[in-house]
Amino acid sequence: METGLQGKTALLTGGSSGIGKGIALALAAEGVRLAIASRRPDPAALDEIAAAGGAPVVRIAADVSQEGEVVRMVQAAIAGLGHLDFYINNAAWTWHQPITKLDSNAWYSTLNTNLSAAAWATREVSRHLIARRSGGIIIIGSTVRFFPAYTETAYRVSKMGLRMLMQQLAIELAPYGIRVNMVTPGHYATRMTGGIAPEVEDQLRGLIPLHRFGDPLEVGHAVAFLLSDKLSPYTVGGDLVIDGGLTLNPLPLRTADEIEQLNL
Repeated sequence: METGLQGKTALLTGGSSGIGKGIALALAAEGVRLAIASRRPDPAALDEIAAAGGAPVVRIAADVSQEGEVVRMVQAAIAGLGHLDFYINNAAWTWHQPITKLDSNAWYSTLNTNLSAAAWATREVSRHLIARRSGGIIIIGSTVRFFPAYTETAYRVSKMGLRMLMQQLAIELAPYGIRVNMVTPGHYATRMTGGIAPEVEDQLRGLIPLHRFGDPLEVGHAVAFLLSDKLSPYTVGGDLVIDGGLTLNPLPLRTADEIEQLNL
């Protein structure tokens, strides 16, 4: 299906690995010209993305936990691409600490990387898009906001904040023809989710009705859909959850075999 994204431009944060790379590959395949910002850019991944789109990628090294770096990042993207049509806020990280050991560095580093950076970047990008009277912003959220989890206080608070930020942006920018939406992934096998014990992974997979983890490219397709004025021109303030059914959280009252036999 034609998305109408050919020739558009986008700035994507955290785009050289994990979910960000999946988004970049999907957009590149649709002909979107990309500026990709990462704290530690992966040259091989960026080469792969450029090859997928058949166009050079503007490569920006930036620590988005620092406001000045975020401002410079947006300026570099506009300079490299000529203008911006889209911004995708994806960069995130977490430090695991139980509440009695939570320190200021972990708290502020997490919130600045995950939440403050999104506010700073969308402030800068919004000024540019308002002048153009068009554009789109996607905030990448997480299903972690639906559940508490041990040692992840700062991370989950930051993801809760992102949804309200998205809604604020949506109502303030819609009058200028700028559509703001959120994509909320569930569990994907990425660097951030690595290190989980195999038995815990098996248990988590069992809680997902599709019984598998997500592919980052699936997030990319969702982002392309929401950015497309052909496919979703009336979608503003939407939150597309793509989690294999994880947040439906059915009670484990039947075995997997019993569930499979229910509708046969």
